[in-house]
Amino acid sequence: MGKFFYIEGAYLILAGIILLVTLFVTTRPFMGKGAVKKGLTGVALFLAVAIGLHYWATTSRIKEVEAAFHAGKAVICESRANRKAAQSVILKKENGWRLEGDYFFSDAYTRPFFAARCLVYEQ
Repeated sequence: MGKFFYIEGAYLILAGIILLVTLFVTTRPFMGKGAVKKGLTGVALFLAVAIGLHYWATTSRIKEVEAAFHAGKAVICESRANRKAAQSVILKKENGWRLEGDYFFSDAYTRPFFAARCLVYEQ
């Protein structure tokens, strides 16, 4: 459950704000009877499905990247350290990279790379 809140935390906060805006709008005098119930139900259902699908896609990608890395394939990750030059880093076991949990580590880099922000590198 901790991984869910880590990956989807920002989206859950945005969903809460969207629900508050929906509540505000549906309680205005010009809205019809039952608008609060219909509005909140519809928006909450949409947000729950969208966040659930995003979590499913992200965890599926993590599993795919980790399986490819263990199989010896290259993985490409976004590097936020240097935006002017090489914006991605290619990770391979043979180059000294290791996978600990959902993070890739190397002695050559000061920061780890989260597997959710990586893709399998098809050469």
